[in-house]
Amino acid sequence: MKDGFIKVAACTPEVRVADVDFNVEKIIQQIEQCKEQSVKIAVFPELCITGYTCQDLFFQDILIDNALKGLLKIVKHTANTDMLIAVGLPIKNHGKLFNCAAVVQKGYILGIVPKTHLPNYNEFYEQRHFCEYSSNDFDNYIDIDNIPTAYFGQQIFECINIPELKIGFEICEDLWVAEPVSNSLARSGATIICNLSASNEVIGKEQYRQQLVSNQSARLVSGYIYCSAGDGESTQDLVFSGHNIIAENGAILAESKLFENGIIISEIDVKKLAFERRKISTYLPNDTKPITTSFSLEINNTSLTRKFSPTPFIPSNQAERNQRCNLILQMQCQGLKKRIAHTNSKSVVLGISGGLDSTLALLVCVEAMDKLGRDHKDIVAVSMPCFGTTKRTRSNAQILCEAFGVTFHEIDISKSVKQHFEDIGHDYNNHNVVFENGQARERTKVIMNIANQCGGFVVGTGDLSELALGWATYNGDHMSMYGVNASVPKTLVKHIVKYYADTTTSPKISEVLKDIIDTPVSPELLPTDETATQMTQKTEDLVGPYELHDFYLYYAIRWGFAPHKVKRLAEYVFDGKYDNQTITKWLKTFYRRFFSQQFKRSCLPDGAKIGSVTLSPRGDWRMPSDAVATLWLKDIENL
Repeated sequence: MKDGFIKVAACTPEVRVADVDFNVEKIIQQIEQCKEQSVKIAVFPELCITGYTCQDLFFQDILIDNALKGLLKIVKHTANTDMLIAVGLPIKNHGKLFNCAAVVQKGYILGIVPKTHLPNYNEFYEQRHFCEYSSNDFDNYIDIDNIPTAYFGQQIFECINIPELKIGFEICEDLWVAEPVSNSLARSGATIICNLSASNEVIGKEQYRQQLVSNQSARLVSGYIYCSAGDGESTQDLVFSGHNIIAENGAILAESKLFENGIIISEIDVKKLAFERRKISTYLPNDTKPITTSFSLEINNTSLTRKFSPTPFIPSNQAERNQRCNLILQMQCQGLKKRIAHTNSKSVVLGISGGLDSTLALLVCVEAMDKLGRDHKDIVAVSMPCFGTTKRTRSNAQILCEAFGVTFHEIDISKSVKQHFEDIGHDYNNHNVVFENGQARERTKVIMNIANQCGGFVVGTGDLSELALGWATYNGDHMSMYGVNASVPKTLVKHIVKYYADTTTSPKISEVLKDIIDTPVSPELLPTDETATQMTQKTEDLVGPYELHDFYLYYAIRWGFAPHKVKRLAEYVFDGKYDNQTITKWLKTFYRRFFSQQFKRSCLPDGAKIGSVTLSPRGDWRMPSDAVATLWLKDIENL
């Protein structure tokens, strides 16, 4: 459970209708399998101790009484485990019969949760056998043989040593109604909702359940464990598929195959859920506090089985990735189009280097002018070669601009920069930060003045990853009138350009875009032979791999993970690609630079938000420029 990961399971055992002893034995077998996997929360289907499809056999005392004996056998079996287990059975109370979830742990019944909404339509006639639960009539403590009293009614199960872990239960139909029980449970603090269900299978219902569970977990910002009855239930009129789902905040973490009884296991991150709820001001708590039932779990290091993408900003599915790239282009285009129209600009001006970022910015400019019905000549692209510019990037920049038919200027800034060095008394052979930044600022001065000449404004090319690391020259490439790439991470820039290359109808544009994609990322600021095709500088050699930094950025900023948790996930995800020493080295670099470079982000130009992570000082990220990274770096050192 360290770092908030709780290993959970949805279990569908084989059942025989009305054969309590058989069913209890199968439930216990799956409990043992869960213990072997270090599961901490295990959920079983609705009425699994008797079978859901007993129909009028639920009127028989012998079935009800033996179901209770079966529960006590399960309770006794749990004496030596802290796993929280929920099983479904019929229970008599107040002279009525209820469809219930019994929650047990460490040899005790922690509580009994009755079903609130009973179906009475089509193939389901639960109101014929069971009483609908109402908190006004039936809240009480119930004695079950020699087991200490357990609360009977809706309640929240709260872990005393993991404050973020609060569990609520609903039963099948409780989710399917207009006002699900889980709505109230989540507003009362439940971070994980467990659903004991018996959902029959019909055509199209599998997809509906997926959407229902996924959407409910997203709406409630919760984990959701949905467990349904399967093979062994009566097939007199229905079939049950054992469709189990584990979801977290809209994402399905694990899902069973239909008609295969068994166990699905994953890990729900309750700290992540608690973080998200704290951020959402519209997530309001209930006015009244429900009954809470406390329990505890042994704290250990949960082994991870769920998948984490090494590229969290990029969908792994090709079709979804293409769809996202297209959408991002349209969003960037819409932002720039509005700014051009609002300012009545005669042109847009950008520096074009032959690198990925300026290429994407050019593509956005082209799309915006197309939507405005304007000539590509209104795009002024300026190539400004200097000491470190290679033949490859210089050539690609020109070829691309000519292919799009934009206005292209090549202005060699070497003489201007040398004159500037002479003016301020800087030795040309001293290749320090003055040497590098002098070039970046000269380029910005050139395109700003050209924008004045042609009645336009400068389009910024810097991306989100560069802003996170502060890998931009203040008042150099850091500055523009509109930053189209400001919330696009470096790893995603490449895929958007590739998407354009794959979908354009121009073979020439496609060819040059693919060569730009293959070009190493470099600021090209250190001297090289003008005919050289190889870089003397590679950005990732200096600041680290962008795929690591984008991974760090996503989990550190989007989800607020502490450095030790970010490191743990990175070691899990990049196992075999980067060793722990490399991951730690660049993680320190990330935090050190992120804190020290906030002043560059505090005065960013406008730029449209396109994803869940943005560093705009007017939007999702507001941070003092003089905050220190000591706590975060200590957290890494203490690992």
